[in-house]
Amino acid sequence: MRAVLQRVSRAQVSVGSQKVAEIATGFVILLGIEPSDGQAEADQLAKKCTELRLFPDAQGKANRSISEVGGQALVISQFTLLADTQRGRRPSFVGAASPAQAQPLYERFVGRMRALGVPSYTGEFGAHMLVEIQNDGPFTLILVQRREG
Repeated sequence: MRAVLQRVSRAQVSVGSQKVAEIATGFVILLGIEPSDGQAEADQLAKKCTELRLFPDAQGKANRSISEVGGQALVISQFTLLADTQRGRRPSFVGAASPAQAQPLYERFVGRMRALGVPSYTGEFGAHMLVEIQNDGPFTLILVQRREG
């Protein structure tokens, strides 16, 4: 499972001309799911996202978690994070899980974020979306969660 996590001061996602979600301070999380991923990876990555200390404390150091600042998350499914661009000019997406496998794990990840106390919103799985991000910092991390063992 891969995620691109961006600390934002605001973000929104639209499908067509309709805004489907909007957040203020928090994270935009672009989430890519691999065929080998399962519920454990979704749970572990959600926990990692809620515990990362990426928000400034009183001294301006990144020392506070999203929960500590009352932040929100906007989670967008992003199979293109698993693109293989080693050959040719057209990316291959064979490394991404099928929609039938990915959607329940995407929903599991979002549900786990909510259960951990972070109000979390989504785009529309599988839809063409317009994501507007006001990256704060900019602060962007790439997270990879692999099956243990």
